[in-house]
Amino acid sequence: MNNLMPVHILLAEDTPTDAEMTMRALKKVGLVNNITWVTDGQQALDYIAREGEFAGRVEGDPTLIMLDLKMPKVNGMEVLKSIKGDDRTRMIPVIMLTSSAEEPDIVRCYEMGVNSYLVKPVESDKFFEEVSKAGFYWAILNRIPGAIAKG
Repeated sequence: MNNLMPVHILLAEDTPTDAEMTMRALKKVGLVNNITWVTDGQQALDYIAREGEFAGRVEGDPTLIMLDLKMPKVNGMEVLKSIKGDDRTRMIPVIMLTSSAEEPDIVRCYEMGVNSYLVKPVESDKFFEEVSKAGFYWAILNRIPGAIAKG
């Protein structure tokens, strides 16, 4: 698939079933080996900032971040705001992967710089298909600046 750079995905999802389905969908397109799954927004922020339980991590920054909107501790919008407000991380593509189809949520996320907003389909087959396509596009086909890709 993509031999030019490693792909590292940060998945912030508090629902284990949705996280498992997302990882299975990403595996379908060859993206399973470099996924870090966190279960709340604070963990996502800590991972990105290399703080808390992730203070010693040596991997570079993710090449793609998939965020749930409604997570415990810190919600997805606050995580998005932090990512897009930091010069070091603002160019990392962020996909909001959520059950909220509320227009104000969609508008606010785009105003804050989200790259894509996907509403989780209820049907598992459709969920699998949409996440596979989105992951493939953003992690494989899309090109990001080299400094971000290297972490």
